[in-house]
Amino acid sequence: SYYDQIILAGGKPVVVKTLLENDFKISSEQLESAITGKTRLIIFNSPSNPTGMVYTHEEMEKIARIVEKHEGLFIISDEIYEHIIFEGRHVSMASFDFIYDRVITINGVSKGYAMTGWRIGYIGAPLWLAKACNKLQGQFTSGVCSIAQRAALAAIEGKGDSRQVMKEAFLRRRDLICGLLKEVKGLKIRVPQGAFYVMPDISYYLGKSDGNVKIINSNDLALFLLDKAQVAVVGGDAFGAPNCIRISYANSDELLVEAVKRIKSALELLN
Repeated sequence: SYYDQIILAGGKPVVVKTLLENDFKISSEQLESAITGKTRLIIFNSPSNPTGMVYTHEEMEKIARIVEKHEGLFIISDEIYEHIIFEGRHVSMASFDFIYDRVITINGVSKGYAMTGWRIGYIGAPLWLAKACNKLQGQFTSGVCSIAQRAALAAIEGKGDSRQVMKEAFLRRRDLICGLLKEVKGLKIRVPQGAFYVMPDISYYLGKSDGNVKIINSNDLALFLLDKAQVAVVGGDAFGAPNCIRISYANSDELLVEAVKRIKSALELLN
């Protein structure tokens, strides 16, 4: 919802396209070419929703150096999936001290601590900016439930054993679903490095029909799979990737196997 949030705030969003063959990662050259004298803010996300890709320290430093070059440019770093990384390690954008005072880190306990329903998020930002956010927060949603705050504190200060168990489960599910999706005709995937999503390219099926429904874009395919396979996926149009769909593997192994089986059967109806 970044795009709509920017519009709601009175800004003009500029989308920088990424490609499957580049692991859906933006290059420093792409970012530089998108910046103008009117650019005020960059929104950055690693590990990524919807692609599951994770930027390396080197890749992030190149982006940070570009931010450093442009006076008055800030970057929002969404790090909500920091604890769900399968290869490498998480690098926080604020760890680059040369842009430390221009980074707004947003995070929470929903993903890394499996506390989605508790609705706890937080930011790390320059004090003057954090105080301004506090004023807005107080008017939009008021305070956070005190019980939820205590629960979040217990999770953050805990040993982290449960996080490791959860990460191992997601890794197993990632390997399972990626192996299954690679066997589905026409789908192209990149194995995600974090989070719990995989983003298949479905270009092969665009323009195809089952005799009743013609697949024009990813939203059409998402609705087709919901109708024919009773499997819910998200069309890539919502993420600026009209040739892709997002699949979450935050479910049991058994349901993932069944879901891909149904997806495969439904796609075989298209020609």
